[in-house]
Amino acid sequence: MVRIDYGMMVLPGRRRPVPGRRNTMKRIQVVAALIFHGGKLFATQRGYGAWKGYWEFPGGKIEPGETPREALAREIREELDTVIGVGPLASCVEYDYPEFHLSMQCFRCEVVSGNLTLLEHEAARWLAREELDSVDWLPADRLILPDILPLFGAPGSGGGPSEQDPQI
Repeated sequence: MVRIDYGMMVLPGRRRPVPGRRNTMKRIQVVAALIFHGGKLFATQRGYGAWKGYWEFPGGKIEPGETPREALAREIREELDTVIGVGPLASCVEYDYPEFHLSMQCFRCEVVSGNLTLLEHEAARWLAREELDSVDWLPADRLILPDILPLFGAPGSGGGPSEQDPQI
């Protein structure tokens, strides 16, 4: 598990905040789901906004009064009409986009019920480890890829014999 300090410290290889800039930037705290099945990882393509067409791990903003795990479960219900079990924290990233500072916590998750129905995204794919570079990731999501590579084939990742991927 990767832990970071939410001050000016950033993990090696991460985009470093500009000193003093973060205090003037809007700060957004988000959560993302790392959903594995059959040795593949679920990714979604944004269907709206300035970053439309880029790929991300599904999730969203933490609302006031929510824990990160509660926010992630709610976001996946709203975006994918699916109930998930939220597992351990797998990675964190801090990233300065031009308009805001993003703090993202990524959790390993599993589908409890539902069919990962796209309600807000343009497209979705199940990506094998060797396919991770085949999509155009949002910058912050791209930064966590090295952290999650060891999760492919790990217990709970569905890394055993390939099963048919759940429908999307």
